[in-house]
Amino acid sequence: MSAPPSGSSALRLILRDRDLRTVALMSLLFGAVVCSFGPYTSLLAVKEFGLGDRGYATLMVISTVIGVSASLFVGIRADQTAGRRRIALGSCALTFGGAALMTTGPAPATFVLTHALILPMASTLFGQIFAQARLASLAHPAEARDGIMATVRALFALPFVAVLPLWAVAFTAGAPLLGIYPVCLVLAGGMTLLTWRSWPADGSAGSDRPSGLSFGAALRELAQAPLALRVLALGAVNASATTYMALLGLVLVPEVGRGTPDVALYAGLVAGLEVPFMLAMPLLSRRAERTKLIAAGTVLYCVHLLGLPLLAGSPLLWLLILPAAAGGAVILTLPIAYLQDLLAARPGTGASLMALQKVAGDVLAALCFALGTAVSGYGLVAVLGTAVALGGALTLSLADRRQ
Repeated sequence: MSAPPSGSSALRLILRDRDLRTVALMSLLFGAVVCSFGPYTSLLAVKEFGLGDRGYATLMVISTVIGVSASLFVGIRADQTAGRRRIALGSCALTFGGAALMTTGPAPATFVLTHALILPMASTLFGQIFAQARLASLAHPAEARDGIMATVRALFALPFVAVLPLWAVAFTAGAPLLGIYPVCLVLAGGMTLLTWRSWPADGSAGSDRPSGLSFGAALRELAQAPLALRVLALGAVNASATTYMALLGLVLVPEVGRGTPDVALYAGLVAGLEVPFMLAMPLLSRRAERTKLIAAGTVLYCVHLLGLPLLAGSPLLWLLILPAAAGGAVILTLPIAYLQDLLAARPGTGASLMALQKVAGDVLAALCFALGTAVSGYGLVAVLGTAVALGGALTLSLADRRQ
């Protein structure tokens, strides 16, 4: 059996395939939007708009419920109709609308509307990018597909390398934190234009046919115990990443000699190092089971999460970047293929499993944040997030072992 393709050969396949080029570029642009919002949402909520810790925790829960509901509906509907282009266009338009609202009228009410409703609904684009990437990858040899999916995911992370350091420079020069919104408005406009011009026509993939399942039947399929247990376990693993994003802007503060530029620099360095690790995933998955790799990645990522509040004011903080990147590359990449393989015949619904995983992780992270800040502080939040993630990795290993 031939060896799986490297990241560079997978990239060559993507560049030669028009449909894969489109979804890869969409992944890159959407990553630029997410990395601009992500590290600063908690800071904007708690400091800029005065929602406080409890208000931000509530916002996390609401946005998660809205996001997963939209993703489930969109994923099932995409499989029922094979109308993926229209759905992608709608998601891009929502991203544009949310950024436009915050650009023209930033206020607490507008912030809550945008981040609790509009952007969570727009986040369905992430699943559709990977559903379309999976459909397009079927035109290539089976041994190339993991490399293709890992490369598309790495392109989503790539903007964290370039965009976040630019934000660090901009904030150091005195740019307002709210400046992220007009930039995201331009990016969302580019995404909408790209989708309109280049997204594959509905039903153009030979393997993409309406599923024939009713909405209720599709939901019952998702509720099967073995499937639900694995999604919940991967959600618990993903809670560590959500907890990290919530804590980063709140622990790197002037009180410990840090500030907004350090937030951008740290997140950018982590994401930058994640990219080569992501591109190495096909080689690693060839040598070890996915479940074992996910467990090892979770342990590494939790080392970084535990150390973040402890070392926030120390030069040793920057040493945490390596386990963060190595662990993050695993827990952000391998679950995509794992979940899609659970429902391989329905790529849209399979993509919605990523949303279910995320909602489980976001709710667990929100509970960790609410409990940790109520009882002690950000250090306890990190401890609780670590416990949840390690428990999820153990549960997944046991479930696969029993099967």
